[in-house]
Amino acid sequence: MSNNQPERWFPEWKPTTADRVAPDERLPWPQTVVAGFQHVVAMFGSTVLAPIIMGFDPNVAVLFSGIGTLLFFLVVGGRVPSYLGSSFSFIAVVIAASAYSGSGPNLGIPTALGGIIAAGALYLLIGLAVIKMGYRWIETLMPPVVTGGIVAAIGLNLAPIAVKGISGTGFASTVGIVTIVAVGVAAVYAPGMLRRIPVLIGGFAGYLFYALGAGMFGMGKPIDFSGVVSAAWFGAPSFTAPVFNADAMALIAPVAIILVAENLGHLKAIGAMTGRSMDPYIGRAFVGDGIATILSGFCGGTGVTTYAENMGVMAVTRIYSTLVFVVAALFAILLGFSPKFGALILTIPGPVIGGLSIVIFGLITATAGRIWVEHKVNFSETKNLITTAAAVIAGAGDLTLHLGGFTLGGIGTATFGAIALYALLNRKGAAMAEEAPSEAAE
Repeated sequence: MSNNQPERWFPEWKPTTADRVAPDERLPWPQTVVAGFQHVVAMFGSTVLAPIIMGFDPNVAVLFSGIGTLLFFLVVGGRVPSYLGSSFSFIAVVIAASAYSGSGPNLGIPTALGGIIAAGALYLLIGLAVIKMGYRWIETLMPPVVTGGIVAAIGLNLAPIAVKGISGTGFASTVGIVTIVAVGVAAVYAPGMLRRIPVLIGGFAGYLFYALGAGMFGMGKPIDFSGVVSAAWFGAPSFTAPVFNADAMALIAPVAIILVAENLGHLKAIGAMTGRSMDPYIGRAFVGDGIATILSGFCGGTGVTTYAENMGVMAVTRIYSTLVFVVAALFAILLGFSPKFGALILTIPGPVIGGLSIVIFGLITATAGRIWVEHKVNFSETKNLITTAAAVIAGAGDLTLHLGGFTLGGIGTATFGAIALYALLNRKGAAMAEEAPSEAAE
């Protein structure tokens, strides 16, 4: 193709059987389907957990994670390997806006949906601004030292959830460790295609170990399949229409700023993993995520964002083909319309999910190191060291700030804190750079 010709909207996806698959390549279709299902397994726990915490219908959330992922794929032209799942950044503000008690159905969902739509609209506008003006101003605000800190904070912020999942009893801890070891062994020693699905293999091994220990030896609560038996194979989830309340919209809309920072961190991490800069698609990624959040809000779903869990799966498998996420999205849509399959997924024991989460969340955190190494971040510079230290600890400790009616969770605090702190500390370096020529002249 001539350099004067515009880039095709979609790549051609060249077939490959290599150990490392680029975004514009694809595996044979049977392997692509299996890899896509693995991403569904990775995202399912968090995408279901977030709506449950907020009192939303999990099936709606899963359905619109799939639809949102397809929309994202179309907007970015199949150039960015990402999955959109329920965003945890909405939890605190949605609970506040809807006055949710924390258990049972959330009667304030319609009001919260109006706020989610407002956040999606703001996110969309930011994306359009990036497309119009470029993304350099975002890079100035968030250089690699900052984005790496944000990625590390995201992974470490999720760590307590994973650890708690395997900490209930000695048996739970054993199941979690078995799951972790199985993932590692599969990723390193499994033959051929099996090495590409370590999360599925580890999950199956942990599930089987738990079933034997609980069912045959009474070491835990046996897996209950009654919900699977009684659930229908196909059925539409319960959709909910939004109500637009100015106070709720003002409370929830600023979450878009956190989503921008999270998404940018994810895009930088994906660029580090794939060896291909995702910077040209930052604006389109924001737009795709914003549109997906708006549509989800109009139908009763949660706000969505690019998913860190799926980044972890990519880090393990080294399969970055964007077509894998189309398959994953289609699986998610089927899940949304299948109460029986959803009930089956929910039988996965907590310790197994906890073990898988430890591996995946840990890989997210490790990706931060890759960003720093590949961008040659110099930690002998105090500004870089302090910025990273503050961001990582704020995220890991889930430092929550209450600013009037707006609650900023640990990831948000780490994000805005890293941006502001680096800007403050970098002023000295900029001032010294300006003074250097005049001192040399003297």
